[in-house]
Amino acid sequence: MLEYHNKPDKIPGEEIPMKEKLMCQGAAMIEKFGPINSICDHLVGLHCYATDIKRQVMAHHYCSQINKDFRQCLLYDSDRLDAKLIGVEYIVSQKLFALLPEDEKKFWHSHVYEIKSGLLTIPNVPFTAEHIVMESVIGTYGKTIHFWQIDRGDLLPIGPPQVMMSPQNDNQVNWDLVKKRDELLKLNTQSIKENRDDIIIPLTDPSSDQWFKTGKGVNLEVTEKNLDLQ
Repeated sequence: MLEYHNKPDKIPGEEIPMKEKLMCQGAAMIEKFGPINSICDHLVGLHCYATDIKRQVMAHHYCSQINKDFRQCLLYDSDRLDAKLIGVEYIVSQKLFALLPEDEKKFWHSHVYEIKSGLLTIPNVPFTAEHIVMESVIGTYGKTIHFWQIDRGDLLPIGPPQVMMSPQNDNQVNWDLVKKRDELLKLNTQSIKENRDDIIIPLTDPSSDQWFKTGKGVNLEVTEKNLDLQ
């Protein structure tokens, strides 16, 4: 069982009746589930809350590459069949990031440090294959939203969505969490890092990682508005 925090693991609720289980199994054999079947990458990375970088969680990214410039990822707390769906991440190229409105860019983070440090990795694949993917991702930018605050032990996805970022230097990383990841997934972060020494660091858009450069965290606002129900 992949568990990164001292938290309740089981989601509250009754067991699925056998009839519904059989229906689900049958649907899995018949239905195409196109968007899910387009997933081609399983990345494991470290996310920190944009308003509190000391709060960090590991996230399993299951990503579809829609085209050369755009990926979209479902985020889970583990790779188990009953893993919690905790968020989403959109990943864009430098070209698409440059097209974003300036006020939008504050929600995005670069991936250079994640990749060069070995924090972002692909478990269960040879270094040669992982290296190719990391070369294609190092110049990209991610917008990450978590709906489930698993680090505080929430049984259900409670509260407003949280904007997430990624550490930008060694001092910001929860290395105990990385060590737990390495032990669970049988990885060696130092070896991963050394394997990427030859990956060229691209120029990073100065409008990214604003939380790190300004020291001001960002989050989504919850507002109420009177509705016209006539």
